[in-house]
Amino acid sequence: NKWRIVFPNNGRQQKDWQQASASYSGNRIQTTKYTWFTFLPQNLFEQFHRLGNLYFLFLVVLNWFPQVEVFHREITMLPLIVVLLASMIKDATEDYRKYRFDKTINFSKTKVYDK
Repeated sequence: NKWRIVFPNNGRQQKDWQQASASYSGNRIQTTKYTWFTFLPQNLFEQFHRLGNLYFLFLVVLNWFPQVEVFHREITMLPLIVVLLASMIKDATEDYRKYRFDKTINFSKTKVYDK
């Protein structure tokens, strides 16, 4: 039975607060980065901002040309895929933990003290 305690300032500003609260959303806390639809594109966008991932992507693209091909195409793609998958799994688990924590905070009981 943990309670959040909120001390509002309901003095002179009650009328202003009622007008402002009509135009703003609630107190819901959301610290997650992704949704189900934005996870893959946004995560890939963030992953390819790292220099190491761009280097491996450059090697994969370069290896598709027969004149420059050193290894098999699949072998060159393997390090990039492993790094991207590991990073995606890490980001997904972190974001899910944030989602669960936000959910517990948002549904916790709250006591409001009026002056």
